[in-house]
Amino acid sequence: MKTTEISPNDINADIMALPPVARHGDGSFDLTENRRLNAWLRDGGVRSFMYGGVANLFNQPLSTYGALLDLIEDMAQPDEWVIPSIGADFGKAWDQVAILRERDFPTAILLPFAPVNGNGVATGLRRLTDRLGKPLMVFFKDPAYLCVTDAAALIRDGVLCTIEYGIAADDDGTHPYLAQLVDVLGSPERIIDGAGEKSIVATAGYGVRNYTSGSGVIAPRLSVQLHAAIRAGKMEEAERIASLFAPFEALRARISPIPVLHDGVRLAGIADTGVMGPFFASLTGREADEVRALAGSLLQHEQDALAMS
Repeated sequence: MKTTEISPNDINADIMALPPVARHGDGSFDLTENRRLNAWLRDGGVRSFMYGGVANLFNQPLSTYGALLDLIEDMAQPDEWVIPSIGADFGKAWDQVAILRERDFPTAILLPFAPVNGNGVATGLRRLTDRLGKPLMVFFKDPAYLCVTDAAALIRDGVLCTIEYGIAADDDGTHPYLAQLVDVLGSPERIIDGAGEKSIVATAGYGVRNYTSGSGVIAPRLSVQLHAAIRAGKMEEAERIASLFAPFEALRARISPIPVLHDGVRLAGIADTGVMGPFFASLTGREADEVRALAGSLLQHEQDALAMS
């Protein structure tokens, strides 16, 4: 597992896959199926694994957080970057940071939380980083969560190593917050797209070159190819590949992003992800049928990409 200081090259070198965590019926971690899923991603070219909202860490009890960290660290190969999440609220994050200090993860990502005051978020991030002794990452979807000036200051001061940008485009398709942030920072090298295959083609226009990938858990090879096209500036090819993810991404947006991906991995036959954990339940009936169909279609695109490689 990567343990060294995080550089811009680390941030942009590989897609950051967002695998769900496979659990037994009693909620305990299923080591066999988690290893199976990680092997699938690894075979598809993934080298960075982020465990956050898709893994339902919002609702992971603090009492089992250490066991989760042990699980994801033990599965990692020496050249792989594993990013756990903390929070979303400050109190939980504070206690999780104390547990993280005993391990060698080079960073963790703070999950989004509301309601908050932007100035308070900036102060809280500084306190969390001081406690951890390492820079953090942060993910947010609302410009009020952290103003551009504070976000840039946190990067410059070494409080944050990366910002995962999740703000939706304006009605005209532009990203004014992102444009301003890149301008203030002078570079997009520490910004990644938090909406994955769905929006990376658009945010690449602002210089962003990497993203967190949910649907890429089903089609990792395809997502890796999309990332390569983005980095090479081959935008027509990037648009073509991104369009293959669009139906599944639209289903995630319509039903719910987390259960659609969690169940999609299982229904596609990639790994048995099992129960989702607190406050979520597996999909049933027509919704499950839709997930099965579109996850299967995305998997077929992945197999087609493999056949052509």
